[in-house]
Amino acid sequence: MQIRQYLGHMWRGLGPANSGVPPAEIARASFGAMLGLGLVGGMIPFLDPRLGLFMIAPFGASAVLLFGVPNAPLAQPWAAVVGNTVSAIVGVAVCLSVEDPTLRVGLAVALALVGMMVTRSVHPPGGAVAMTAALNPEVILETGFFFALSPVALGTAVLVLGAMIYAPLTKRHYPFRQFDDSNERGTQDPPAAERLGLSEDDLTAILQQYRQSLNLGVEDLARLIGAAEMQAAGQRSGPMTAEDIMSRDLVTVGPEMRVGKVADLFRKHGFTTLPVIDKNDKYLGVIFQIHLIRRAREDALRLNRRFGATMQRLLTPRRPEAVRARHIMATGLPLVSPETRLGTLLPILGDGGHDAVPVVADGRLVGIVARNDLITALARESLRKN
Repeated sequence: MQIRQYLGHMWRGLGPANSGVPPAEIARASFGAMLGLGLVGGMIPFLDPRLGLFMIAPFGASAVLLFGVPNAPLAQPWAAVVGNTVSAIVGVAVCLSVEDPTLRVGLAVALALVGMMVTRSVHPPGGAVAMTAALNPEVILETGFFFALSPVALGTAVLVLGAMIYAPLTKRHYPFRQFDDSNERGTQDPPAAERLGLSEDDLTAILQQYRQSLNLGVEDLARLIGAAEMQAAGQRSGPMTAEDIMSRDLVTVGPEMRVGKVADLFRKHGFTTLPVIDKNDKYLGVIFQIHLIRRAREDALRLNRRFGATMQRLLTPRRPEAVRARHIMATGLPLVSPETRLGTLLPILGDGGHDAVPVVADGRLVGIVARNDLITALARESLRKN
């Protein structure tokens, strides 16, 4: 029986360890890797021929890390550039010192790993860089230690630069966020879900204790712990659902309503959000007060640039009438059903950057759960248990 369990465990261990990747993320990563390698290859004709830049196979492995898993510590700029460069130096030194090919390859990779660990720059493609040098003595005899500068250091730096440009364009972070980075609102407070009462040193010690410092950064660990705590809190919140706490008597707007009238509704009711629906109550989007403020500011800046202060005073009263609700509504918000548990609402409204979440059934808007609705429900649940 124990043998059967052991074999079953081993068999399951042969399966994929990673969770499934959404198609959009696959497209983002693969297109980025293609652009990064294209950038390296495209630089060759424009560089001094004496640099001798050429493509090497490890660049492909680096591109996978930089564009596929940009949050991984192994993919960060220091790890990529220093790890590949140190490995190249080691590989060249071994290649020039050891004649036996088998010994040369094994020794180059082993010493490259030592060098990367000592310099805190572990980057898996570095092993391939050292192996590339060890397997090509003719090239190394010609280039010597210059091989570490070009193509290795220079090519890796170009890949890193490409990843740093590409990441924010695709709404990702690279380099990864630091523990003391400002939050999305521009202040130094950690996001609410990451206020764990643990310092950066505490989180670092946890990673080292479980030997995960090469796989996770401190910021990512804080986010995971915060998300797990919030999910656990949601599971303890009882069987309440969105239908139990949502607002049903909604003030809505149509997609063609002018923003002047939308602003009047905000002032009249004191809401922070207004849902947008069509004539059949089909949900289309949500307008937040901040959308009106941003649109007004953009219009003011545009008029300043184009017409000057005098023309702005003349045109501003008429400008908002040309803008409709559909122009400023948000359409990418998370949607929930009436049966959604409070545990699911917590991460969305707790620190998901949303003041409210639409409740939709069969495409039709049936309610809205605002942040204050969730806070009130949780407070009542807590009082009931105590």
